[in-house]
Amino acid sequence: MGTYSFKLPDVGEGIAEAEIVAWHVAVGDVVEEDAPLADVMTDKATVELTSPVAGKVVNIAGEAGEMVAIGSILAVFETEGDERAASEPAPAFEAARVKGPDPAPEPIAEKEEGRSFRPRPSGAVHAEPVSTSLDADDAPEGKRVLASPAVRQRAKDLGIDLAQVKTAEPGRVRHADLDAFLSYNAGGGYRPAGGARPDEPVKLIGMRRRIAENMAASKRHIPHFTYVEEIDVTKLEELRADLNATRGGRPKITMLPLLVTAICKTLPQFPMLNARYDDEAGIVTRHGAVHLGMATRTDAGLMVPVIRDAQDRNIWQLASEIARLAEAARSGKATSAELSGSTITITSLGPLGGIATTPVINRPEVAIIGPNKIVERPVFRDGQVVAAKLMNLSISCDHRVVDGWDAASYVQAIKRLLETPALLFVD
Repeated sequence: MGTYSFKLPDVGEGIAEAEIVAWHVAVGDVVEEDAPLADVMTDKATVELTSPVAGKVVNIAGEAGEMVAIGSILAVFETEGDERAASEPAPAFEAARVKGPDPAPEPIAEKEEGRSFRPRPSGAVHAEPVSTSLDADDAPEGKRVLASPAVRQRAKDLGIDLAQVKTAEPGRVRHADLDAFLSYNAGGGYRPAGGARPDEPVKLIGMRRRIAENMAASKRHIPHFTYVEEIDVTKLEELRADLNATRGGRPKITMLPLLVTAICKTLPQFPMLNARYDDEAGIVTRHGAVHLGMATRTDAGLMVPVIRDAQDRNIWQLASEIARLAEAARSGKATSAELSGSTITITSLGPLGGIATTPVINRPEVAIIGPNKIVERPVFRDGQVVAAKLMNLSISCDHRVVDGWDAASYVQAIKRLLETPALLFVD
């Protein structure tokens, strides 16, 4: 018998440490070579590490949520044969993809002697033996769900129908899936038999922890101010309907491509808004190109894919790219490059947009724009009361870089284009 120590490889292009998001094994488990070992997270990418050898797990580095230094021992295995020494960490895996809620096609594994890692579209925790059958209470007739005994017992205690839980792996429910179900169904229809469901402490790890850190840093370092203006989008909505009626095989136009066009056409007049602020160096970089961040809700949390060179795209190209990036983020296929480098961000709650929002700036940017929902209300026009479609537009800015007058003037410029939509197509 021998031992093999597996060191944490560099999975993030020269990073110093990574967060353990989930373990797929526990001490005492016997694993096969290339079996899932753990999910670790860098700044934006979650990577699945696989076992470099077959053997028994005798030690692991820490619990989910803990940080581990690159090159330190992540797991120790008891193996057949002579004792083997830990190899050097593997080189950075450039194809790492961000963790997402839905399964992506099976990724290609990168493997070298003594180390193996690959991108994973969604996480999982614990490695209890997986049952191939369920009790009748766990799934409706004819629909069988895979889950470990511990997961089935936890779901039963919480009054959760496993068949209703969205899973990272088709048909297989894990603890992470139950955590996601609890997070996004708080106050929902499930209740344990005894009445109110018990308190459920949920540790912030992975993407949710990174979101919490980024939002706290943004509010802590940036003096925000928000300006809100009402915009009459009646003519814009008529134009949008006409465009969609004659679009043929082109993508459907939502409000977003039209708003992005207005943002891009007005930014050259207000370069201080399309900028990033380096706090430590005290340097504001005003960008010529508009790399527009698009805040996107996913089951894993808020992600911000980036529309590169948005200023060079027409509304049809914008509609196509918006749909592509949103799908990539939600399915876990967005690359790190697609989730970084934005110069200004737009965030929208769609039909839940409310009357006004005070969005949090996507640091180190200095501005974020938030359209709210469109409502039809009576307005006075030429002494007559008429129906109009109105939308409030919010903008939050970094007051260290942007003055209130500039923010208000910029929104007024956007308002002029949206209320006279023919100007969107005039060079």
